[in-house]
Amino acid sequence: MRLPPWVVRAAPWLARFALAAAFLSGIASRFGLWGKDVGYGNFARFEEYTAEVNAFMPRECIPFLAWTATAGELGLGVLLVLGIWRRPVALASAALLLIFGLAMALSLGIKSPLDYSVFSASAAALLLATGDESVNP
Repeated sequence: MRLPPWVVRAAPWLARFALAAAFLSGIASRFGLWGKDVGYGNFARFEEYTAEVNAFMPRECIPFLAWTATAGELGLGVLLVLGIWRRPVALASAALLLIFGLAMALSLGIKSPLDYSVFSASAAALLLATGDESVNP
């Protein structure tokens, strides 16, 4: 069955914006933009969560990991919205989400990344990277 052309054109656009929204919403949460009692609420709580997810890493690495994840998610989120360097940004998004999912699985068990659809988001980003860029300029 062939998909209607509008679906083929809309799918990459929707995937880009859904991934960007997830990244940018996480950034907003860790800086309290959703409210102090919503999500992380502040960066200190995000660092605590980073330590939980990366329980196998030395405690001294946690601030670096938290800030690196924050910078990566911010950069990728903005680039996804702008549609700049689509394929490399989609691949980087897939890699970041896969790393996050694997860290969650190692530290918290496989149920955690499955419940939060981390591997699904990574797969969506990978599909976005394999798409025909001429379909969604």
